[in-house]
Amino acid sequence: MIPTHLAVIMDGNGRWAIQHGMHRWEGHQKGAQIAEKMVRWCSDRYVKYLTLFSFSTENWKRPPEEIRAIFSILVEYLKEKTPELVENNVKIKFIGNLKDIGEETEKTCVESEKMTAQCNGMILNIALNYGGRYEIMKAAREWNGKGSFESHLYTTGQPDPDLLIRTGGEKRISNFMLWQLAYTELYFMNALWPDFTERKLDEAFEDFSKRQRKYGGVN
Repeated sequence: MIPTHLAVIMDGNGRWAIQHGMHRWEGHQKGAQIAEKMVRWCSDRYVKYLTLFSFSTENWKRPPEEIRAIFSILVEYLKEKTPELVENNVKIKFIGNLKDIGEETEKTCVESEKMTAQCNGMILNIALNYGGRYEIMKAAREWNGKGSFESHLYTTGQPDPDLLIRTGGEKRISNFMLWQLAYTELYFMNALWPDFTERKLDEAFEDFSKRQRKYGGVN
């Protein structure tokens, strides 16, 4: 069974780099290559929504040079790969607060969204400067008791994730999609993100297909 919406916490880039005697930014560069492959793998398997946790509101605690490298890699990726995403009918949506990520990065993100706006294939959500608590507080301020609360979330109009994959060996959701993950199936693996493979994706999907999703009820 293939999830309609897959969410991924891509953890372990820095640790992978250190294990291989590299700079941490080189781990993020390798991780970006795996993320590119992940988009293709999921598109080939007809996953409708893919959400990748790229940079959290807590990641600002990291060294400035690492933060600059992460955004630089993202900008380079978007400028190079957005035309290819258009060709493959993939629509990009950024979720998170883009106002604090720097003018060039924000401009590039907005341009990529515009370029893919007419695509109607897989939707790729990139969580950038994203925090689940911030999203809920933002939605609560906008909602004010009127209409649908979900319509004020970044993922409005999208189904909640069916499956969350987290690499890197940690078993927590780290302030990611706190509202949306209420009934999501969780799959944790020890492999670091740069070591993630197409086979590991299929293993996660196979495990997911064996789950019984009861949503608080009974079968």
